[in-house]
Amino acid sequence: MLTLTEAAPPGAVPVADLPLPYELREKTRLRATLAGGEEVALFLRRGTVLRGGDLLQGNDGRVVRIVAADEPVLEVECRDGLEFARCAYHLGNRHTPVQIVGAKPDGHFALRIRADHVLADMLAGLGAHAHAVMAPFEPESGAYGGHSHVGSHDHDHDHDACDHHDHGQHGRHVHPGSRMPVHEPKIHRPDLSVWKGTQDK
Repeated sequence: MLTLTEAAPPGAVPVADLPLPYELREKTRLRATLAGGEEVALFLRRGTVLRGGDLLQGNDGRVVRIVAADEPVLEVECRDGLEFARCAYHLGNRHTPVQIVGAKPDGHFALRIRADHVLADMLAGLGAHAHAVMAPFEPESGAYGGHSHVGSHDHDHDHDACDHHDHGQHGRHVHPGSRMPVHEPKIHRPDLSVWKGTQDK
């Protein structure tokens, strides 16, 4: 059986496609079937999230392209940017994976979420219109690098083994799994030479 274990090298040419819905692209241990019918196994680094277009190399050297398969999602249409921001805010408060679709030709702003009638009712209450569609689901990744993407910076470096590795500039540290600099807090310490002798007697 073909086993896919790592990102393919730059310039690799895929010989087959592997269509997967987002729920399965979040898994790192998986049996699946290529578009041509061949069964394959995925054995990836924990924390990896596959995206449509990622290329994986197998144990026999063959390269497979990941395809974001169509799946049931809700496409949420908002009349303007304010309504769009309000919907995204409330979905974020519920830790719901969200795909930003952006502006549509009719002037509406759209996003996608997994099919969920409770969230659809909430969004309707906010003034948006949610309707079911079959489409690929590619939600936003964590802003602080919470998920690794095959072939990305986060996948290529083992942050667990280099917590103090400096990826920032000017000596700033970067939190493991993040590209955002972490600023060390400044602690105010009193000048004891001034403070001494001024205590109440």
